[in-house]
Amino acid sequence: MAKVIAVTNQKGGVGKTTSAVNIAYYLARAGKRVLLVDLDPQGNATSGLGIDKSNLETTMGEVLLQTATLDKAIVPTEHANLFLAPTTSHLANVEVELAKGDRKFTRLKLALQSVDEQYDIMVIDSPPSLSLLTVNGLIAAKYVLLPVQAEFYALEGLGQLLETMKLVRKGMNPGLELLGVLPTMMDTRTTLSNQVHAEIVKHFADKVFQTTIPRNIRLAEAPSHGVPIGAYDRWSKGARAYKAVAKEVLDRVG
Repeated sequence: MAKVIAVTNQKGGVGKTTSAVNIAYYLARAGKRVLLVDLDPQGNATSGLGIDKSNLETTMGEVLLQTATLDKAIVPTEHANLFLAPTTSHLANVEVELAKGDRKFTRLKLALQSVDEQYDIMVIDSPPSLSLLTVNGLIAAKYVLLPVQAEFYALEGLGQLLETMKLVRKGMNPGLELLGVLPTMMDTRTTLSNQVHAEIVKHFADKVFQTTIPRNIRLAEAPSHGVPIGAYDRWSKGARAYKAVAKEVLDRVG
């Protein structure tokens, strides 16, 4: 069975999509067959892999409305072993419809189960909110990867997310576990970054990844070219960091 990882944080701007795209890319580079599921209505993971949204006939919107099967939505990327279940802004409207339907919390889980045997790892890029889409991701996943920005407000709101995870465990997904906390946008030259990192380690101990993601202009540039950082500048600090994180992910999921 595929290992399903939800990359989740209800705060925006923490490097969530950047992490989902680049970890998926490096897992694929390691020889794993990887499906990246874009569950964020902004569709940044889709455009970040160079997929033209205007040409998409089937997306995660249709899959969650159950008017199309997931295998019809999945598209190959330019990168070996890496496949994408794309989305567009239409997904925001779909969430409203989803709230009225039956089995509204398990639509994603059922969809992923239909292609489970075709992949080694599935990575879900969740929206930056504790929405119905995010809960679908948590119920479908075995693991949660939590990117946390190394800034003052980083830990605010995490309690709410962890409480949601606890409720999901109690209700519909008892096997859900925290894969790890990934410090992002680190600038080790500043006292603030180091203090926030120390707080993260204090709260999450060995769940914190050994690798941290630095502030890196090349990481910021890569999405505008529609490629992961490893295909844009594989020797950059950001690329080396995400390659190391992907190795840690493999070690943790076994």
